[in-house]
Amino acid sequence: MQSLFNFFKILLTPITATIGFIQNHFKATLLVLVVFYIWQSSNPEDLITPNLKTIHLDGAIMDANLILEEIETTKEDENIKGVLLSVNSPGGAVAPSVEIAYAIKELNKIKPVVAYASGTMASGSYYSSIWASKIVANPGSMIGSIGVIMQSVDASELMSKIGVKTQTVKMGSYKEAGTPTRAWTKEEKEELDKVIGSTYEMFVSDVANARKLKISDKDKFADAHIFTAIQAKNVGLVDSVATINEAKILVEKLAKVTDPQWEKQDKMDKFMEKLAQETISKIGLNTTTLVAY
Repeated sequence: MQSLFNFFKILLTPITATIGFIQNHFKATLLVLVVFYIWQSSNPEDLITPNLKTIHLDGAIMDANLILEEIETTKEDENIKGVLLSVNSPGGAVAPSVEIAYAIKELNKIKPVVAYASGTMASGSYYSSIWASKIVANPGSMIGSIGVIMQSVDASELMSKIGVKTQTVKMGSYKEAGTPTRAWTKEEKEELDKVIGSTYEMFVSDVANARKLKISDKDKFADAHIFTAIQAKNVGLVDSVATINEAKILVEKLAKVTDPQWEKQDKMDKFMEKLAQETISKIGLNTTTLVAY
């Protein structure tokens, strides 16, 4: 038994010795790590000031705060001369999609923006992209779905089975319009139709203005049609069908930079942003929301 113990003691000596050294020389170890990190960060490539940037719009659009902050920071950064808006999103809520669209419009007035459909650019995410200088679509991407929908559930039968009833005090005939606790009345549906219709008209109008299309042709490019990249180009929703490298070259050309240097996003920042976006999306999709899916 003693010999077995001695065997493992010898086997683990390198590990225990390392741990012991760190414990006894914590400050020195910490200093070495800091110096190593600075040395790693001082890679010559990292010291080059970037003049081009990629902004990512991924996942369902339920909150625009993070991307709006990034757009504003990019707008104020005098070193950045051009932007690639990389989109892979099925759409989302109307309000944040509109916020992003007009933020991109303002950014595009200062420095050129090329929107790139890397996978899906549909509904709200297409809305977000319309004011870019150019829209480029990956050959395998899906584009369009220009439409608006409002959904909820009718849980009245389930509530009846489990013995749950609602109690409501309201002022205003349509204050309960959209409730999930019962079937909607004819009048409530008509009221909600007005909201959907008005929002759809705004969507179509903005797309037509941004893309220089005729509103009279809305049944061709809108009406919630889903297009392949080639089909989207044929109806005027995108400017070209190409790869991301070609989209980047287009940004470089429009930005008129002679020595293109693309900004590299910190991996940890990218992970945290993606985690936040996914959390917001999951929370938002569990509520009744007017969406541009």
